[in-house]
Amino acid sequence: MHVTPPLSEALFQHIWKCRLYRQEGLVTTNGEAIQVIHPGTHNHHSGPDFTGARIKIGTVLWAGPVELHLRSSDWYRHGHAGNAQYGQIILHVVYVHDLPAGIGGYIRCLELQPYISNLLLQRYEELRLSAAFVPCSAHAGRVPPLVWASWQDRLLAQRWERRQQELLHWLSLNRYDWEETCYWAVARSYGAPVNAPAFLALAQSLPYRLLQQYLDQPLATEALLFGQAGLLEDTFSDVYPLQLQREYRRLQMQHRLEPLPAHSWRWLRMRPPSFPSIRIATLAALLQRHRRLFAGMLDVAARRELEQLFFVHPSPYWRSHYRFQHLVAQTRLPGRQALHAVLINSVLPLLHLYGRCWHRPDYQELALTLLQELPPEDNHIIRAWEQLGVPAGQALGTQAMLELKQQYCEQKRCLECAVGTRILSQR
Repeated sequence: MHVTPPLSEALFQHIWKCRLYRQEGLVTTNGEAIQVIHPGTHNHHSGPDFTGARIKIGTVLWAGPVELHLRSSDWYRHGHAGNAQYGQIILHVVYVHDLPAGIGGYIRCLELQPYISNLLLQRYEELRLSAAFVPCSAHAGRVPPLVWASWQDRLLAQRWERRQQELLHWLSLNRYDWEETCYWAVARSYGAPVNAPAFLALAQSLPYRLLQQYLDQPLATEALLFGQAGLLEDTFSDVYPLQLQREYRRLQMQHRLEPLPAHSWRWLRMRPPSFPSIRIATLAALLQRHRRLFAGMLDVAARRELEQLFFVHPSPYWRSHYRFQHLVAQTRLPGRQALHAVLINSVLPLLHLYGRCWHRPDYQELALTLLQELPPEDNHIIRAWEQLGVPAGQALGTQAMLELKQQYCEQKRCLECAVGTRILSQR
């Protein structure tokens, strides 16, 4: 025996809003013909669920709010009877009409269950219960490219808006010092994704203005960064870490610095080029090369210039070490892919934000152009999308697909996703 899947209130509201029901032959529970001219605007605040609806009942065109419930008895259960906010309701739309005849009859009621396809409900249940990489794994590859393209544009805008709100918060903390904020953003990107919080804490514990005093002294710069990271607390025999340790002790006393605990950093299940030690040394090299990194960003005009600005190699010790005291024949240092991750996740959103804050559309356009030119990110999420037949394209597309996976798919927000709603609406 086939059982109709249960219906959620969110899905029922979506069905009404998008008219995902058979619209021919609609009648009220009292037998009056209904034509939905416009379902209304979804109201996410107190009051009726939809406002400004236009419904033709019989020969009369009504305009006003509509209330939705899974059962018509919910009208009383939710305390709407006698509530002035619901006094102008033109139609009560329910999935199941469960009130006895004569009760609630003064408000016209439409029972929608007979007009909703069981296939739609089964498909939603499949999405809701899916344990696959994304809920729509079985359908994603069949969604038209045009749907994907327009949705990716919106996803990128959402991702950058959220990121820029964070950057704006950092700017306010830094009294709108763009150089300091750039330093925080770039430092965090060097630790992404696993050590991003620790890298941000490191940058926040070591002000950029303090570092700038020593950027012409490579030993002091690395000593400050490694010392503040808590990675100079061990006993060393190698000459270089001993030099860093002595230099940090001097600078620590001079500037009254308090290092982070060494356990802040994660090393397990990481490739050596992503070890915190290699990334900190690379960050030190970048800061030594550019005394004013953000100012240098504003001068770039092409992808190659931006890559040249940020691509650096750490100091010689790290050509044969991934960690202090651990000698290897030759290290594999962070390459173009790591560089592009920094540009995509910090540099370009910050450049776009600068253009937005100072009414410079040229910087906003440059940031988006550079993002379009950068190659796609390569990680397990993007590879999984490609296996489903959904290629992301360049970096702009991969950012959108990461946003979709992290902010929608993992939270089963299929009803808010253009792809999910397209799948549900397919006949």
